Amino acid sequence: MRIVLDANVLVSALISAKGMPARMLAYWQEEKFDLVVSPAMLQEIERVLHDPRLQQQYHLPEKESQQFLQLLRTRAIEVVPSEEIAAIERDPADNRYLECALGGEARYIVSGDGCLLGLKAYRGVRILTPLEFVTLLKLEAGPKS
Repeated sequence: MRIVLDANVLVSALISAKGMPARMLAYWQEEKFDLVVSPAMLQEIERVLHDPRLQQQYHLPEKESQQFLQLLRTRAIEVVPSEEIAAIERDPADNRYLECALGGEARYIVSGDGCLLGLKAYRGVRILTPLEFVTLLKLEAGPKS
C-alpha cells in the first residue's frame, strides 16, 4: 500500500522517537507500507529541518537531518506529479501532497494539517491523522495469532 506522509509528520518523527509520527516512520521502515514523496515535498522537509526556530528549539544535529533526507531520497518512492491541483485555497502548498498522492497512486495521505484533514478524501485518496492510520493498519493486519 502506498501512502504520503506530510512534512509535519515526518519532521515530528525525527524530533521525537515517541508518539504516532515516530510509529509511522517505524512502520515504513518495517515495510508495512510504501512511502511516496515528490521533489516539492523533499524541498519542504529540508526547509523545515533547517528552520532556525526549529533548530533553536530542538537542536537537531545537521548530520541527523542529512541522514534522514538521504533515507527519504533512497528508500521512498519519488514521483514527479504530472498534474497541478488547486483544491486547497487557504494553504496552497498543501496541494503538493494531493498532487504527490495522485501521481504516486497512493491510497492515503497521513497528516496533522487541518486544511488537508478537512478534505477527508480527495479523488479516492483518504486523508487521515497518524492515529487513524495506525488504527487502520492494525485492523488490516487482523488479530495476532
